[in-house]
Amino acid sequence: MEGQAKRVVQITRVETFNAAHRLHSNCLSDEENKRIFGKCNNPNGHGHNYKVEVTVRGEVSSRTGMVINLTELKEHLQEAIVKPLDHKNLDKDVPHFANLVSTTENVAIYIWDNLQTRLPPNLLYEVKVYETDKNIVVYRGE
Repeated sequence: MEGQAKRVVQITRVETFNAAHRLHSNCLSDEENKRIFGKCNNPNGHGHNYKVEVTVRGEVSSRTGMVINLTELKEHLQEAIVKPLDHKNLDKDVPHFANLVSTTENVAIYIWDNLQTRLPPNLLYEVKVYETDKNIVVYRGE
């Protein structure tokens, strides 16, 4: 295998979670919140069936033939996404969102940050969160 060019591969794994939230910023008045967030500012909140695609990118190991063991990747996603977010009210059950608007943008960043603490350095490439089939957020750590 020596002298052989390194091969870089991207691997994507999909997870889902269901959660409720209310788009509301403590930095804005009630009127501003209603104007900006519309029906998503409903005082009783609303829910989504989120889909998350996590992509890792790295060299294929000449020893294992893998970028990462998929069983390990699955476990990391369970710990970083499913356990803290599934069947939760993001604003009330997830301390991270106590004073941060639980937009899909902020959910994607939260997932990225959680995964960064679990995955080997420089392996995480992209987090893509589908709030609905039509509303999709992509975050690459920038």
